[in-house]
Amino acid sequence: MAARPRTLPAAVAPVLVGTALAGTLGTFKILTFIATLLGALLIQIGANLSNDYSDARRGADTEDRLGPVRVTAGGLVPPKQVLIATYVAFGLAVLVGVYLVVTAGWQLLLVGAASILAGVLYTGGPRPYGYEGLGEVFVFLFFGVVAVTGTYFAQREELTWESFVLAVPVGLLAVAILMVNNVRDLETDRRAGKKTLAVRLGRARARTGYGIVVYVAFLMAPVAWLAGGTGLSAWLLLPWLALPLAAPVVRVVRNKVDGPSLNGALARTGMLQLVFCVLLAAGLLAS
Repeated sequence: MAARPRTLPAAVAPVLVGTALAGTLGTFKILTFIATLLGALLIQIGANLSNDYSDARRGADTEDRLGPVRVTAGGLVPPKQVLIATYVAFGLAVLVGVYLVVTAGWQLLLVGAASILAGVLYTGGPRPYGYEGLGEVFVFLFFGVVAVTGTYFAQREELTWESFVLAVPVGLLAVAILMVNNVRDLETDRRAGKKTLAVRLGRARARTGYGIVVYVAFLMAPVAWLAGGTGLSAWLLLPWLALPLAAPVVRVVRNKVDGPSLNGALARTGMLQLVFCVLLAAGLLAS
């Protein structure tokens, strides 16, 4: 429960896109792909565990929240065990990262260290940025730009502008996952002093923002091709096949306020991102 499986597609999706972009240039290192995927998942799990622990300490996860029970605040697991599990997840991520640093370059050490630090400081530390309405900014950066370009670099040991452009829709859909979570928890976050973007905007504008973020992600899918990306083609329109999945979940977020509906929307947004990125990766390879 503390690992929050519904959010894990956000770790898998950018690895698929970054690897597929490298594949369009004839590069695919299977062990690097596996290591990158494992590292991304472990960092995400570690961040979720850290968030569970830190939110409980700050009183943000109360009994009246609409989301699933958090294991620390709910008394299901002692705080010390959650903290140990956090260290284990990040420690395993470091071990995987050692392989990537050795095979692809020291730059990935900085990527991994920054990703772990961002995961911890989201709700931990003296000034958690998740409590100041900056969560979406960091999610876009680390689950979009850093994850896609870092994966591409691990494969190719170089960076291209195409990897940055393709990271934008991936990051936007990761932001959408967080936005659903924060719209659902708006009232309890406000009472706990957690000034998320949803709290700052208010429910109506946060709902509208969610829809904008989702649909702009679809508009961004073919931009790298339209801008003349090397070896890219109209196959980058393939993610638009996921639009029928997007419209219903946008309606749910816009119209529902109950926990079960928004919890379902969170899971469906995660799956939407995964389907979108599988199609985007397929479009890259088809190019």
